[in-house]
Amino acid sequence: MAKYLFFHLSLTIFNLSAIALANMQASYGGGDENLPPFGTPPICPEAEAIVFSWVQTVIAEDPRMAASLLRLHFHDCFVNGCDASVLLDDNENFVGEKTAAPNVNSLRGFEVIDAIKSELESVCPQTVSCADILALAARDSVGLSGGPFWKVEFGRGDSISASKSAAQNNIPGPNSTVATLVTKFQNLGLSLRDMVALSGGHTLGKARCTSFSSRLQTNGGSPNEGANQEFIESLKQLCSAPGSSSTLAQLDIVTPATFDNQYYINLLSGEGLLQSDHVLVTGDYQTREIVETYAVDPVAFFEDFKQSMVKMGSLKPPAGTQTVIRTNCRTVS
Repeated sequence: MAKYLFFHLSLTIFNLSAIALANMQASYGGGDENLPPFGTPPICPEAEAIVFSWVQTVIAEDPRMAASLLRLHFHDCFVNGCDASVLLDDNENFVGEKTAAPNVNSLRGFEVIDAIKSELESVCPQTVSCADILALAARDSVGLSGGPFWKVEFGRGDSISASKSAAQNNIPGPNSTVATLVTKFQNLGLSLRDMVALSGGHTLGKARCTSFSSRLQTNGGSPNEGANQEFIESLKQLCSAPGSSSTLAQLDIVTPATFDNQYYINLLSGEGLLQSDHVLVTGDYQTREIVETYAVDPVAFFEDFKQSMVKMGSLKPPAGTQTVIRTNCRTVS
């Protein structure tokens, strides 16, 4: 049995590595019809394999890291485009995005990006940007958790500044209404369908009690119409202990470490954790129809998620913004 399990694990790792290699070759190849949106890909054939290896290792040690790396990419792209501004520490010129309300005591995985960047700098100095690393790590986190892989184009630049205020204003909050979600996505050129598909990233990860405290209210006007009351009671119990504000709950209570369509099935069962999840089935008939489609058709979800990730990952900084390839993702270098 032990020999069989070892063989099966080795075969799985080999197959995943082969997928990563195929994606790497596709990303660096392609004709004029597939020109990268940011510029010429860097000449670093090892880049995708290095990122894949690191992501594979850290997820094996901490499956939650898959959600954390995916979220880093989201929160980066929603603030002035995909430019790795989310990784910058504060300095004398600006207050960065790490302490913005959607990020503080919440974003994780910075040290993983640091490690990947360090190895890439030793192999291909000043060639692969921190923003490209975030896009690759997000893709591999999804794929290694059971979800789809997709082609990641190279050529993103790294910003030389960051904006706490933009992070606070642009990133959708956990209590957002459908109207707010649609507005914030449309501001970036992302559609209602993109919004529902990308919300499916919540099939991975956890959230603090403070992120869904509005779901626990029992007074009039409670935002729990259509919710599974046993589910709500279990959340109240989880978050009722003293000091529970930092207690974590699974965003997907059924398959928390697997990227699949269970998130949408949970929503239809009244078991969406965040208010911004729950409203997708209670706040708008159009979003509910998309949720219903994804709940019964995981292939449709995967295809839409891939396309929406490519769209989001192609968001550029405002025109005229200076970018570089930072040698240290935390500092302007």
